[in-house]
Amino acid sequence: MSIVTDTRPAGTAPVRHVDRHLKVTGRRVLRSEWAKLWSLRSTWITLGLGLLFLLGFGAIAALRYKSQIDSGQPMDPDFADATTYSLALFGVPFALIALGVLGVLTASGEYTTGMIRSTLAAVPRRLPVLWSKAAVYGALAFVVATVGVFAGFMISSGVLSGTPLEMSISDDGVLRGLFGAGFYLAVIGVIGVALGALLRSTAGGISALVGTFLLVPGLMSLLPKSWRDDLTPYLPSNAGESIFALHHSTGTLSAGAGLLVLLGWTALALGGAAYRLKRSDA
Repeated sequence: MSIVTDTRPAGTAPVRHVDRHLKVTGRRVLRSEWAKLWSLRSTWITLGLGLLFLLGFGAIAALRYKSQIDSGQPMDPDFADATTYSLALFGVPFALIALGVLGVLTASGEYTTGMIRSTLAAVPRRLPVLWSKAAVYGALAFVVATVGVFAGFMISSGVLSGTPLEMSISDDGVLRGLFGAGFYLAVIGVIGVALGALLRSTAGGISALVGTFLLVPGLMSLLPKSWRDDLTPYLPSNAGESIFALHHSTGTLSAGAGLLVLLGWTALALGGAAYRLKRSDA
C-alpha cells in the first residue's frame, strides 16, 4: 500500500482556482439588472403609460386649443400664455409619476419578494448593485422619455400648424428644451430607484416621490413670501423644470443652475440609499 504525503510547506493554504466565467464584473452586474428589469410585467406597462401620457395629453391640449381657434370662441384663460412647446409638454407631470413609480419598483420590488438576498449573495460588495440599477433604469427612462417628448412635440406642431402658436423644432431653444425634458424625466426615474432602495418599501417610496415632486411645491404657498421666494426655485421639481423651460422668469433658476441643483438632490438620494445598503442587513 502506498502512502500519499502532502508536500506543501506548513501554513500554506490550498490553491483555489476561480472560474473567470463566474467572476463578478461591472458589465455582468449591469446585464443582470437589465435582465431583471425586463422580466417584470410592470416595466412594459409603466413605460407604455409614460409614453401614452406624453403623447396623449400633449395632443389633447393642442386639439383643444385648435378647436377654440376654429370655433371663434373667446380663448380659455388657461391658454393665455400657451405655446406649441408648452402644450406638447403638458403630459410631463403625468409621465413623471409613471417613470418615477417604475424606478421605485425597480429597487423596492426585490425587498418585497426577498430576491435582494440572492442578489447581494451574488454581488457581495453591494454598491455595484445600486449603481447598476440606477444606470440601467436611468438610461432606459431617458430613451423612452426623449422619444416621447420629441414625438409629442411633432404631433402638437402638426396640429397647431397655421395657428398663432405655430412652432418648429428649429426654433430657438426648442431642441435643447426637449432633450432637457427627457433628461429631467430620466433623473426622476433614478431618484425613484434611490428612494426604493433607501426606504425598501414600494408604498413608502412612491409616497416620498409624489410628495416631493407634486405636493411640496403646492404647500410652499403656506410659507411667508420671503421664504417662498428663496426656497421654491431650489425644490427638485422647480429646479428640474428650469432645465427645459424656454423662457426663465424672475426668481427662477437658469437651465445650468437648475441642472446642478437637480443633480445635487439626486446625489443626496443615491448617497442615502448607498449608506443604508452598505450598513443595513437585507
